[in-house]
Amino acid sequence: MTTEPFPVSEIVATRRPQRKDAARNYDALLAAAREAFAENGAEASLEDIARRANVGIGTLYRNFPTRRQLFESVYADEVNALCRVAQQVASREPWEALATWLHRFVDYTVTKRAIREAIDSESEIFLACRDSMYAAGGPLFERAQQAGAARTDMTFDDLLRMVAGITSTHFPDPAQRDRVLTVALDGVRAAR
Repeated sequence: MTTEPFPVSEIVATRRPQRKDAARNYDALLAAAREAFAENGAEASLEDIARRANVGIGTLYRNFPTRRQLFESVYADEVNALCRVAQQVASREPWEALATWLHRFVDYTVTKRAIREAIDSESEIFLACRDSMYAAGGPLFERAQQAGAARTDMTFDDLLRMVAGITSTHFPDPAQRDRVLTVALDGVRAAR
């Protein structure tokens, strides 16, 4: 069993500026957009995003000339974060690594759901993100299966669809969502 970080290449939708102040603005815009999309969906106001990031609308358009570029950048940034988590937890016990990654996957699904309609599922960026995510999380699942910690009668795709299905339901609070996810993951664990 390998515990080395999984080789996952970073997905880039737009280039992050090199100057420190411009890079800070870029990062603030991504964070503000992620928050606004999670709260208001794909129709979130660009003016609101700029205001949340404490920048002018011109700075938003300089970094993301189109709404689509902003969607793709937020989406790619979320997938990159998900891939980094897979690398960070790779040395943990197989089940703990998988469960930690899946909890981060739940956070990712919130952003994905918010902008899903805005990104073409056949676009280059969407397909690259999907491949990158599978390359990061798939080995965690396989490692858990090989260690006897996860069921072997399901695929990684089955697992992601199950978790995504759970998170597509509105929960009154995150604690309830976490309880339901824990119950579902108990069903994924191999019988002891």
